[in-house]
Amino acid sequence: MEDALILEYKVHDGEFQRAGEVSSDLKKKLKAMGVPMDTIRKISIAMYEGEVNMVIHANGGDITVEITPEMIKMILADVGPGIEDIDKAMQAGYSTARDEIRNLGFGAGMGLPNMKKNTDRMNIETVVGQGTTITMEVDL
Repeated sequence: MEDALILEYKVHDGEFQRAGEVSSDLKKKLKAMGVPMDTIRKISIAMYEGEVNMVIHANGGDITVEITPEMIKMILADVGPGIEDIDKAMQAGYSTARDEIRNLGFGAGMGLPNMKKNTDRMNIETVVGQGTTITMEVDL
């Protein structure tokens, strides 16, 4: 996989004003590479939702993006509390966000469903008390 471009980002816990920086940077880079705008839109939505989830629920974490001629793979890894019930978390509108987070306009329970809807494949690996790794792929 020597023709892969690897991008690495750090997401910081509680920094709502910075949520979206990763998706914006990735969007800019994908535009420069000539990736179709509809594909960039889907990736930007999925990445933004993942970023916000990491800020709200997961004490921040690391995002690795692998770009190959065939696909874009986004790996979001955190050491947060983990997801207790993935099936419930995947239901639109379900949220464990605290009231102060909701008052900021976040935590509507659409993050994971929007991530899945805007990617070709999504996998969630989680251990309660240890963290979560979400891998999303979009075919080019």
